Parts: sequence; structure tokens; C-alpha cells
Amino acid sequence: MIRVLLVDDQPMIRAGLALVLRSQPDIQVVGERGDGGDIAGAVADCAPDVVCMDVRMPGTDGVEATRVLRAAGGPPVCVLTTFDDEDVLWSAVEAGAAGFELKSATAENLIEAVRTVAAGGTWIDGRLLGPILTTYRRLVRPVPRAPGLPDTVTARELDVLRLMARGLSNREIADHLSLAETTVKTHVGSLFAKLGARDRAAAIVFAYDSGLVHPRR
Repeated sequence: MIRVLLVDDQPMIRAGLALVLRSQPDIQVVGERGDGGDIAGAVADCAPDVVCMDVRMPGTDGVEATRVLRAAGGPPVCVLTTFDDEDVLWSAVEAGAAGFELKSATAENLIEAVRTVAAGGTWIDGRLLGPILTTYRRLVRPVPRAPGLPDTVTARELDVLRLMARGLSNREIADHLSLAETTVKTHVGSLFAKLGARDRAAAIVFAYDSGLVHPRR
């Protein structure tokens, strides 16, 4: 069972997130908070496996709360935002957030983000990856262009990778390509192996750095 703490200053948003997550048999919402002011206390009370944290909140915002929580060795954080502001996203990266998801994401993407982050992985919504990469390259260091895609990657796998990098879930990719969802999962697993990618986020980064997909402006 994945235990989730929701932190958002808007009660209606929290209610919607909780409704989506509670629909899953392996996810339990163990607590809700309206700000990040006492995030350490909230985690001590609820013992969550992952914290879903709004970025912009009055008082202690999600970035500062994430920084405090990670410095204390707390659970991983998936930040939720309605913004694509590069500085805000980069601040969340620096604070130690493990997941980045838009509040406008599908229910399936939110669920997959929570599961990935709770399992120790990294999740980045495809629509947020462009601004994060842009800021990284401008402020940190030039990133050498990744080598070309392996010759063993099939045309269908390229289709799947492009859609994955645009933030589509496995089910949405299946619908888009008229495939069974199990077939898409097989293609995703094959891509991970061929690209040497540990998880979905790593494969998406490869797609951008190899030039297969370009950030939307």
C-alpha cells in the first residue's frame, strides 16, 4: 500500500486529488495539509511513502517545504503545479523533488507519477521537461548532444517514445496508435533496455537530447 500525504492550499484541489488516488486499491491518502509550514510534523503524524506537494502556496511554499523535508531525510516529493515557469521548476529540482506533474494531468498520469516516485524513481511530465532542460542547459553547463538512437530501436518503438515524451500515459499511447495497452508496455520495456534507461523519465530525457523530440514553445 502506497501512503500519500497531500499538501495544497486549495481544498477543492485536494479533494479532487484524493478522489483520484483513493480510486486505486494500492494507494491510501493518509493526510492532507493546506500549507507547507509544518511539513516535518505532518510527515511524522502520517508516515507517508510519498508527498504530493503544490508548488505555489501562501506562507511556506512547496519548494521550501520540499527542501526542508529532503534535508531531514523525509519521503520523496512529487510537486504539482499549474505553471511552466522555468525558475519555479528549477527551484523544485534544486530542492530535491523527485516528481513533477501538472495539475491538469490525466488521472492515470497522476497515479503513475505517485507510484513511480514512491518506488524511488523519477517522474517528469513531458510538458514540463522542456522548461527544465532549457534552464539546466543555460545555468549549469552545456550538455553534449546525446548519441543517436540505437539501430535496434524499431519504427513503432520510436512512435511510442515520441508520445511518451509528450506526456502521454501507456493507455493514451495505446489509443493513439490503435494498440493494446499490453503491447505498449512491451514496447516501453524494450525501449528502456535498448536506451539503457532506468525509468520513464530517463527515456524522455534521451528523446529530447537525441533530437527526436523538441520542447514546445
